[in-house]
Amino acid sequence: MLSKIMEERKQKILSFMREESYKPLKFSELAVIMDVPKEDRPVLQELLDEMVTEGVIIKTKKERYGVPEKMGLVVGTFQGNSRGFGFVLPDVGNDDVFIPANYINGAMHGDRVVARLHKSMPGEKHREGEIVRIIKRANKTIVGRFDKSEHFGFVTPDHARLTGDIYIPKDYFNGAEKGQKVVVKITKWPEKNRNAEGRIIEVLGNEGDAGVDVMSIIRAYGIRYEFPEEVLNEAKAVPNKVSEEDTVGRRDLRNLRMVTIDGEDAKDLDDAVSIEELENGNFRLGVHIADVTHYVKEGSLLDKEALLRGTSVYFPDRAIPMLPRELSNNICSLNAKEDRLAFSVMMEVDNQGNVVDYEIFESVINVDERMTYTDVYKILEEDDEELKKRYKNHLNDFYNMKKLALILKARRRNRGSVDFDFDETKIIVDEKGKTVDIIRYKMTIANNIIEEFMLLCNEVVSEHFYWLGIPFVYRVHEDPDPEKMENLNNVLSTFGYRLKGYRDVHPKALQNVLDRIKGKPEEKAINTIILRSLQKARYSDIHIWHFGLAAEYYSHFTSPIRRYPDLMIHRIMKEQLSGKLTENRIEHYKSILPEITKACSERERAAQDAERDCEDLKKAEFMADKVGEYFEGTISNITAFGMFVELENTVEGLVRLSSMDDDYYYYDANSLCLIGERTKKIYRIGDKLNVQLVKASPETRQIDFMIADDTDNDDFTSELAATGSKNGKENKQEIIEKKKILKHIGAKEKKKRK
Repeated sequence: MLSKIMEERKQKILSFMREESYKPLKFSELAVIMDVPKEDRPVLQELLDEMVTEGVIIKTKKERYGVPEKMGLVVGTFQGNSRGFGFVLPDVGNDDVFIPANYINGAMHGDRVVARLHKSMPGEKHREGEIVRIIKRANKTIVGRFDKSEHFGFVTPDHARLTGDIYIPKDYFNGAEKGQKVVVKITKWPEKNRNAEGRIIEVLGNEGDAGVDVMSIIRAYGIRYEFPEEVLNEAKAVPNKVSEEDTVGRRDLRNLRMVTIDGEDAKDLDDAVSIEELENGNFRLGVHIADVTHYVKEGSLLDKEALLRGTSVYFPDRAIPMLPRELSNNICSLNAKEDRLAFSVMMEVDNQGNVVDYEIFESVINVDERMTYTDVYKILEEDDEELKKRYKNHLNDFYNMKKLALILKARRRNRGSVDFDFDETKIIVDEKGKTVDIIRYKMTIANNIIEEFMLLCNEVVSEHFYWLGIPFVYRVHEDPDPEKMENLNNVLSTFGYRLKGYRDVHPKALQNVLDRIKGKPEEKAINTIILRSLQKARYSDIHIWHFGLAAEYYSHFTSPIRRYPDLMIHRIMKEQLSGKLTENRIEHYKSILPEITKACSERERAAQDAERDCEDLKKAEFMADKVGEYFEGTISNITAFGMFVELENTVEGLVRLSSMDDDYYYYDANSLCLIGERTKKIYRIGDKLNVQLVKASPETRQIDFMIADDTDNDDFTSELAATGSKNGKENKQEIIEKKKILKHIGAKEKKKRK
């Protein structure tokens, strides 16, 4: 309650300072104008100090207070770049601020900073500035590669956006050896022209050791890997069977036919589905979600640990669960043939996909079958006789599920929901974590069934509790920035498309574009460009619609085993349904939800970034022994420094502009293409291209290609054979470099003997 009052006071001060007539005032002047009694002035001073610390307001050298945006200052998060410069992503407004390398002044990627804007030239669109204050440091620890001399050492950070080595005094080596991956705790922050200093607190292992690469990413993103002993003890104390006492007050659905449908590797099964066709032609769809809150009580050690983690994280060689496996893989997981406690949402859905009636209640269930996406796909699309015979009792359900899923998808698309059609990547690793294969696969009707049912259920739950007027956790997606939509429209026009009403765009306009590019060479590129033009979805205690889904009400309710926001929602729902949501509890939730939703959004982003970094690393690892080989790919993106080429297996690499030496190519930003100055040769997104792999570095997660000539493949094979080496990466690299140099200086290669 107190924090809510303090927050309201802060907002009042902010609103006052943002008024057009406001000029920066001293404390005494503020107190008089805001009519604050003398006895309350210490509280006002405390509030102002807090707001200055948070960077919400600024205190000048002359001790005057004001909001940064009215003082030529920008408060936000610093985003570093591997080339030394960076950007400040502002808290207020959408225009990033470019920070040249000599004006970073000791800031590190992720820090909250204050930047002073430089005066811009007339007609300039971008903003440039200098970091003048660091509000909060983001990187208490850093992961990197250790190197040393006789008297000192240094660590090169793994994260490409963290530039500058970290100096390590000899006394702080902690037994680390040259070339090992280590975790460093910062002891002195960087300053202008001076690197950070630190001490090694953990040695992860030698660079090539099994699992060290992924563990480096885990540590770099602050992902909690091991559960504390006391948390594990609390998990072990949870019963592994549902007792009759647990079922009291719940609706018994153990005789209702239902299945789970998940990937083959899934062990944390959050959701089960049931379906019946009613006499009136409607469907009764049941979505049954694991009741995790029965076992994870608010304030318990399990609950606190789950909040710190925010989400489960999935890598090719391991999963890091939000809850210990005693819960996530056992009593909370909806394992077949086992009684389980659940939250059930029973919906009557008509043939247009409208929910005409629904119920939300606590239940006890018993799943009949643990189905996989593959098996359901084979039943529905390949008419697999063996599987049909095995699951004969569920065949009609699967057919009805398919029918309803297609109805729901059509309804969603009609209202404008944006569906990006990105292929998925499956990375196969061996027992040592080494990548042995990379497979591209598409989502099937089996995936669509679960996706559509969960989307519908989340909407129903969100709308129901919104109209009750109680605190809740929403999954929100703000409207895109109009300037970004204008830029997007300009890019689309180069491909012959137009974004209708881009200044105040509706999601349906974006979906219309996606429909038109279906199956075209530029499909993936435009999908990516559109996605990057949109805001990021996040969690919030304040209701806003979900732009991407074109959904007025949306929340995450269906995955409480692996997402903390879902767990939080279950807790609120349970109290409301049982009549225990008193005024005190409502105020309690109002006070804690802003911080919880913010923390969960941050942990979600960290998990996504870690998963993406790991995927990039494993792809580079897979390609590392293929240097010199030739591939056919598709140009997936074009930039001022080169073009990205994607192979059939989803591996993407860069053809650098500097390697394109048959002509001088310039980048046409308006038409997103590279044009040869002399030959007028044009490279566009979607073009097919033969490339040669010249570099694949797991350490930097970087893959480089060069354009292959028609004769390159035969020449390369012959020259490699002549060296007497088939597998040596150094020989391959040397041959490629030699060929590039000869080609560049115009030397003629010796003709082969016939």
